Amino acid sequence: MSLAVEQHKRKLFSKNVETTLFAALVTFLSYTVVYAYRKPFTIASYYNIEWYGIKYQTWLIICQGIGYMLSKFFGIRFISELKRLGRWKTSFILVGTSWLSLLFFAIVPPLYGLFFLVINGFCLGFMWGVVFSYAEGRRSTDFIGSVMAVSFIFAGGFTRSVGKWLLVDMNVAEKWMPFVTGLLFIIPFAVLILLLERIPPPGDDDIASRSERVAMTDNDRKIIFRYFGKGLFLITIVYIFLTVIRDLRDNFMTQIWTELGYNSDFTIYTKTETITTVTVLVLVSLVVFVRRNIQAFRLIHFLIFLGFVVTGLSSMLFMAGLIPGAVWMQFVGMGLYMAYIPFNCVFFERMIAAYQLKGNAGFLMYVADAFGYFGSMLVMLTKELFHVSNGWVSFYSMASLCCACIGIGGILFSLIYFNKKYYSRQVN
Repeated sequence: MSLAVEQHKRKLFSKNVETTLFAALVTFLSYTVVYAYRKPFTIASYYNIEWYGIKYQTWLIICQGIGYMLSKFFGIRFISELKRLGRWKTSFILVGTSWLSLLFFAIVPPLYGLFFLVINGFCLGFMWGVVFSYAEGRRSTDFIGSVMAVSFIFAGGFTRSVGKWLLVDMNVAEKWMPFVTGLLFIIPFAVLILLLERIPPPGDDDIASRSERVAMTDNDRKIIFRYFGKGLFLITIVYIFLTVIRDLRDNFMTQIWTELGYNSDFTIYTKTETITTVTVLVLVSLVVFVRRNIQAFRLIHFLIFLGFVVTGLSSMLFMAGLIPGAVWMQFVGMGLYMAYIPFNCVFFERMIAAYQLKGNAGFLMYVADAFGYFGSMLVMLTKELFHVSNGWVSFYSMASLCCACIGIGGILFSLIYFNKKYYSRQVN
């Protein structure tokens, strides 16, 4: 009898491992493909068109960012109420619309192209929550979510490299390059969405370990805001500054590398981002081995704290001339994503599990993301409209240092706040 039980446990364990690896791979590849519709346009100069002293490329980044920001505010309700059935249809509609917007961007005059980049950003902004909904609420969510989250480190570099290849080697026109990049990925995207649907839902053991994830009502959202309002406000402030430095790096990576002297090397994006991807994935996915949710929640705070330290320290050393630009970009990216990725895969996942909240992690992610992208757009517009004269390297190194200092203080106060909430809950 004991032998039969042991064999059953081994079979169950093997099945869980297979499901975890399958879910991790499919979510990673799915969101990598989504980036093919979002980022490649940032590597084109668009013939150096300018309006009001601002480059057309920068206008495009701002317009897409505005659309992305708006989707996060709409997503607070949309993602929190997302049901399991019909997610594949939602994905096809969102990505299909974003791809069509790139077609119209290629056809219409440059001024009207700005409008279609807003549509592109708005549609793609929902996709993180949709894809993550397949991963959350499991004992292995920390690992699956970490693998999925590092996709936007790798994907940003990889899809830019594809876009640069189309421009340089295939002689695709700049305005058509984003649409053609999307064309290359349309079949992989369709296959991956169908594979997402094959991921089994969380089992009974998952629910017992992490709590059941359900579509939320207005009252469910109000309860969380009422009980954790101050803590969520504090975390949102930290996340705003974190999103600012992450988004500046992501959107203006080409300009930063160009100023550092790497304009002709289109492989630099993939090479540096791959190193960062592997490092951050290993660090964040280790949280899966911490079973107690509150302990894991505290550990995630420490990991975010460490990321801010690496970001700030590397920027200080670069500004002092003690390390070269390429080393700085590698380490500032690594520190940045050590802090940023936990927010997008494990921070709110473990928070819901630790406090046994009724809802889903996507809701809390979109609350933070909405204001994070608002802050990012505000900083970007301020730099361009007020014609801050610093180059991107100088501006970004200073911004990274300032944001790291604020982030270090904010995450420490967050740890104190949520610890108090946990112990008061235990007493009550």
